[in-house]
Order: sequence, then structure tokens, then C-alpha cells
Amino acid sequence: MSSLTIVGLGPGAKEHLTLATLTAMKNHKVIYLRTEKHPVVAYLQEEGIGYKTFDYVYEEKEDFQQVYQEIADSLVEAAKKEDVLYAVPGHPYVAEQTVQLLLEACKREGIEKTVYPAMSFVDAMFMALEIDPIDGFKLLDGLQLEKQKPDPTIANIITQVYDPFIASEVKLRLMDYYEDEQEIFVVKNAGIPTEQRIERVPLYMLDRLDWIDYLTSLYIPSIDIRQKKYYNVNNLVEIMEILRSKEGCPWDIKQTHDSLKPYLIEESYEVLDAIDKKDDLLLAEELGDLLLQVIFHSQIAKERNAFSIEEVIQGICEKLLYRHPHVFKGVKAETSDEAVSTWEQQKRQEKHIKSIADSMEMIPKELPALLKAEKVQKKAADVGFDWDKLEDVVNKVKEELQEALEAYATKDTAHIREEAGDLLFAVVNLTRFFKANPEDALNATCNKFINRFQYIEKTAAKAKRDLNEMTLEEMDLLWEESKTKM
Repeated sequence: MSSLTIVGLGPGAKEHLTLATLTAMKNHKVIYLRTEKHPVVAYLQEEGIGYKTFDYVYEEKEDFQQVYQEIADSLVEAAKKEDVLYAVPGHPYVAEQTVQLLLEACKREGIEKTVYPAMSFVDAMFMALEIDPIDGFKLLDGLQLEKQKPDPTIANIITQVYDPFIASEVKLRLMDYYEDEQEIFVVKNAGIPTEQRIERVPLYMLDRLDWIDYLTSLYIPSIDIRQKKYYNVNNLVEIMEILRSKEGCPWDIKQTHDSLKPYLIEESYEVLDAIDKKDDLLLAEELGDLLLQVIFHSQIAKERNAFSIEEVIQGICEKLLYRHPHVFKGVKAETSDEAVSTWEQQKRQEKHIKSIADSMEMIPKELPALLKAEKVQKKAADVGFDWDKLEDVVNKVKEELQEALEAYATKDTAHIREEAGDLLFAVVNLTRFFKANPEDALNATCNKFINRFQYIEKTAAKAKRDLNEMTLEEMDLLWEESKTKM
């Protein structure tokens, strides 16, 4: 049975070739290099090791993904016929996409494989820069910065900076996250003492270095949160931790879950207001304020050893995956109504809800009454407890209105409130049949009333009239006039 052996050639110096790799290469008749453009290749030639390369593929294909796939496909076909050794620069498991493609193919095709590790260019980078990576770093592919985002909070290493053209593209991407003057380290031939080159330059200078080639990588140190250009959710969590610390803000420190309740409600309504205004800039700002409330409560909970923001995110991700089996588990739901039905079914199983009344009880007590009434009615309607025709709903509204008037005549405050509630509940039923959200409908009416009343005030002011001195009939005339103006 034939096999595939994959080895790493290290960062470039012959001293970094492992004994296992060198022995394997000397014991194989069929050897392929991903590229001949590697400093250690001259040493392989001195040792009499023959090989073929895939450099020609780079000329034939339009992009790197096609190149990597062609190399993998060719090696798989060769390995089906004879024992093959494939050598890549650096470490086989570090920034080497052809190896990942080969691992998948070997598993799929049943090809026996052996992989020998090597010193990676990352090791060489840290050695060259004399840096300990204990504080963390992020390794990024310079060709995939559209998908891979740097995190300025920690150090970032950018590989695959093949030439000044790619360096220019990398620079533009990095400027979305760093200031133009951000100090970066450009490292070429890391780990090769006689050829190693390191230059510290501002980011904007990156593509002006004419010596950049396929053995060039970038190192960007972590920066203080106060100096960042780009922030993410992790940074917001960090800022909140600082604000709540002993050296933080006195106001933030004294807040509790209860004291923050009004702000959570206020920020939610400000998001709704931004949506109504169709103001995207305002919406982005208000969503940020609302997100801050989530982070704030999570930080307070973390200090109580209750839960953390990570657990909040874990929980909502698990919930979304569980309640969308029609997306993640192959359950059928082709319409929006089917999707909602599936969501509710999954929710009942998750929450161990045994009855419709149980689900009604779980509706938040502090939800605005109109929204709560609509939710209660919808849950009852889901099992068929609903009016059949619009006329029936209209008659119910009339009935409740009459009962409210009769209650008013009794002067019994509790009875009046009860019947007034029944009337409102019936009107919510009517808006539901109209397919109009009662909360939105009433809000729109409130806004309309305000606009028309403003017209009355402004018109009266122009006539130098005081509303307190005007009769109801005079104001009503202006009200009717406002209808024709708006």
C-alpha cells in the first residue's frame, strides 16, 4: 500500500532541518516540494536529494486557492501509485493550506500518511524579535484579511506577505484597525542568521519597502486600549471591567441590577425611536447604548460569581441552534409561519412548558400591557381559542364598550377599571385581526396627536392667542384645520 509523508523544511536555515525530515527525504525516491523558493533547498541539492516542485502551478492558476487545490489533487493521485514525500516551508501545520487539504483527502481516499513537524516561521519570528508569546498573539494570513480580523489588543503576526503589491493590500486592510503611524516590524528570512532582516517602520511605510519577498512576515505589538482605532466586544467588556474596578468611575461602581433597570428600558425605547426615524447613524449609536447595558449587567453578575458575558453569549448561541432545527438539523420549515411554529415547539420542550397557560404565565410581567395582551391572545389562538370572523370581534368590542359605560354609571372604581381593561383587551383583539401591532398603532396615534396639537399651539401663537383663554370650539376648529395640513 502506497503512502504520503509530509515534512516541514523549517524557516530557512539548514540547521533547523530536523533529523527525521532529512532521513525521510533521503529514504524516499519520489519527493515533491511545494516551492523551490526556499533557502534550505540549496542544502538539499548538496546532499544529493532529488525532487520535483509545484512552482509551475503558480503560473497556471488564477488564485492561490486554485494553486493549493491543484497541488493537493496531484499529490493524492501520485500517492495512490507509490510512496510520496511532500515538503513544505516551515511547519506542516502552520499556515500551510495544502497540508490541510491533503489531510482531508487522505482520510477520504484511505491513504496512509505520516507527518513530521519542524520549526515554524512563527518560532523564528519570536526568536528574531526576542519576544516571549506568553501574553498571546494572533496569526493571520495576509491573503485573507477580508475574513481574518486583527485584534490590536494582542500581538498580531501577518504571514503570506509575498511582495510589495500584497504588502500594499495588507497595509490598507490593517489601516482599518490601526493608526497610520502604528509601529510594525517587518521581518525577512527570520531564523537565517546571515540573511535575516528586521526593520521597524510606521504602517503607512509598509509597501514602500522594495525588499519584501515570499519570506517576509509582519509583527504588530499589542497596543493599549486607549490608543486603539478599532474596538470589538471584548474591548467593551475590558472597558467595563476598568470602570467597575477600584480605580474606575464612582457612578459605575455603585450601580446594581436594580438601579440599572430604568436605563435598560430607556435605551430599548431609544432604539425603537431610531428605527422609527429611519436614522442609521442614530440606530448604530442607540444599539451601542443597549449593548452597554448587557455588558454592564454581565459584569455586575461576574463580580457576584453568578455568570459572565461569555456564559450569556454561550447561552444565546445554544438557544439559537436549538430553536432553529429547520436551519441546523434538517427539519423542514419553508414558510415564516412554519419557522415560528418550530421555534415555539422547541421553546416549549426547552422550558418544559406543559400547557398554554404555563406559556402565558412566562410572559414578562413588566412588558407593556398592549404587547402583553397581544402575546396572550396569540398563544390562545395557536390552539384554536380565537374568534372566527372579524364581525364577531367588532361585536365583542361594542359589548365591552357598553359594559364599560354601565360600570361608569355605578361609580365603582374597581368595576370601572375591570371593564375598561376588558374593553382595551377587546380592542387589542381587533387590531390583531387587522394585522396591526397595537403598540405601534397607539404610538403612531400619540405622535399624530402631538403633531396636531403643536399646530394648534403654533397657529394660536401667530394670532397672539393664549390656549388657556380659547374656547374648546375654537381649538377644535384649529384641530380640524390641522388634519388638512398634515
